[in-house]
Amino acid sequence: MLFSKQFLLVFSVAIFAVFIGSQITEGVILVPYWQSLSTKEFYIYYNNFGPKIGLFYTVLTIIAALIPIVISVYCKSINSKAFKFSLISSLLAILFVSSFYIYFKGTNELFYQAYFNDAQLKKELIIWASWHWSRVFVEILSLVFLILALIKIPNFKNN
Repeated sequence: MLFSKQFLLVFSVAIFAVFIGSQITEGVILVPYWQSLSTKEFYIYYNNFGPKIGLFYTVLTIIAALIPIVISVYCKSINSKAFKFSLISSLLAILFVSSFYIYFKGTNELFYQAYFNDAQLKKELIIWASWHWSRVFVEILSLVFLILALIKIPNFKNN
């Protein structure tokens, strides 16, 4: 079964946009909620819901990051001019995935351990939010380059 370029564009962008939308939701709703909680309430909340939130974002992040990588492999295989855009999108995807290992993984683990006192937690949640919004920015850039790549891919039926 042949897929059309339009289907690939819409499907890839839709999946990636759902991912970015969930990230924006986390930044706009969850992070301010966490910041409004007392330290004790935050640790109770995080221990109850952190694993579910983590699983949800892990699945979405992996799927979103694989999209530009798969598109890059395809573009390279057909020697498409779209490859440079898909490669940039892929590198940005690797960067937003890497941010988890650079900052979020360790900090989230400290949240599970109830490591921070009141003042430290307030400060760390501000830092966490800054990392989060930086990551969202990288994700949006990745999406822009993904769209540029998908627009430049020749129709599958002609290949």
